[in-house]
Amino acid sequence: MSTSDVDLDQLSDGERSALETYTAVTGQELAEAIPLLRRSQWNVQIAISKFFDGEGPDPVEEARAALPQSPPRPNRRTQNLMTDDLTDQLLPTARAADLASRVDTQPEDQPVYRPSLIIALLFTPFNLVYRLLCSSFRLFGTLFPFLPRLFNATANSAFQGARRNTTGRRSLGPKDTAARFIREFEEEHGSHSLPFLENGYNMALEKAHGDLKFLLVVLLAPEHDDTSSWVQETLLAPEVVEFINDPQNNMLIWGGNVRDSEAYQVANSLRCTKFPFAAVIVHTPSVSSTAMSVVGRIAGPNPPAEFVNRLRTAITSNQAPLEGIRSTRAEQQASRSLRQEQDSAYERSLAIDRERARQRREAEAARVREEQEAAERQAAEEKRERDLAQWKLWRVQSIGAEPGAEVKDVVRISVRLPSGERIMRRFAPEADIEELYAVVECYEALQDAGRPTDVTEPEGFEHHYGFRLVSPMPRAVYAVEEGGSIREKIGRGGNLLVEPIENEEDEEDEEHEEHEEHDES
Repeated sequence: MSTSDVDLDQLSDGERSALETYTAVTGQELAEAIPLLRRSQWNVQIAISKFFDGEGPDPVEEARAALPQSPPRPNRRTQNLMTDDLTDQLLPTARAADLASRVDTQPEDQPVYRPSLIIALLFTPFNLVYRLLCSSFRLFGTLFPFLPRLFNATANSAFQGARRNTTGRRSLGPKDTAARFIREFEEEHGSHSLPFLENGYNMALEKAHGDLKFLLVVLLAPEHDDTSSWVQETLLAPEVVEFINDPQNNMLIWGGNVRDSEAYQVANSLRCTKFPFAAVIVHTPSVSSTAMSVVGRIAGPNPPAEFVNRLRTAITSNQAPLEGIRSTRAEQQASRSLRQEQDSAYERSLAIDRERARQRREAEAARVREEQEAAERQAAEEKRERDLAQWKLWRVQSIGAEPGAEVKDVVRISVRLPSGERIMRRFAPEADIEELYAVVECYEALQDAGRPTDVTEPEGFEHHYGFRLVSPMPRAVYAVEEGGSIREKIGRGGNLLVEPIENEEDEEDEEHEEHEEHDES
């Protein structure tokens, strides 16, 4: 069947909307999309799930195919209300579970047409006459139940569709309609503890299917004489309310007023023949993975004990398949949770391993860096020592000899080294103080008679004396940085001590660093 052979005019507005949504998501051809949507009761979510997950065999269709061909049954279903009621009372499980199909409702975003004031005033008399006739027909339909069935059998579908909107109530979306029913129910019957679902019938079916719970559908006809008494004496009876609210029964409740379009369609879908009406709907996995079936019907007024008994019978007879699905879901959830825990544990272990590897890399990098810095320091120290030794040999070449006896005002200096050895030397009176420091610094080179005499000054080396010369008593420091001649600084002679300044500089640097850290804190 090609796309051109598909007759879209036979589809309703809701079916066209569902078809557009389904094809926009899946991109499937219309010739294949329409049969799949029909098998899915025009539910877009179920059809999309079947398209992506695959559609398994339908046991109902296979059973029908295995049976011998029989002549098609007429669409009209002839019922004997008395026989059906007796059958439901005596043999609640004798009737096979019927599929609870979804209904076409008004979209939430559909705008409501409001005629202008002039047109409304002109058609007000016709509207009043029309409402009066419709009310009279509903009254006769309540008094004579065979009239609606006779009317449904003879009237065409267009007139039937028009009859659904003759109640005079404003057409609302499914959620707003449910909210209006709950509000009107409380206004008429007072406060109660029944947890009516505040959403549409289709959403109630989806919630019952997803939560694996029983859905109790309550349909009320305000014009019926037994409605008010049945609600007060049966539906709001303490034992009924307690049974519905019992968590062990896993029951949801949805209510509707048949004067609303959605509740009217639900009544037709559930084959409601007598008011007040209640039906128990539950997921039946034996039919299909998405089937919602009617497993119990309670029509007409009945005492609370009988109502609870029939609810309990419907729940008990259909509890086992749901328990199997719940256990399967629990196992799947446990497996999923275990897998998530294992993945989380693996991720944590992997994060710990990564952190340890990072720490090892950082430690290794720090060790390599320290070794490299130590090697650089050692190389720098060795180079400094070589440059210092070369500088001493170079400086010795410029140190003059001691002045002879003929030189007047000779300065005699005695310097005690840290090793305890003394240096006794005479200096010319005009000799600079740096000459004295150079003699102390190059004392060992001066003692070496075989030292080279053609040494050059090391390139890039800046020499600093690592000691100071001090006079012990009274203590006086003769710094080389101050300059001046030996005669001016020390006089004609003196005994001096050599004090190393490297440790003191290190201590000063440490004290300076500690002081900076204290200021920062």
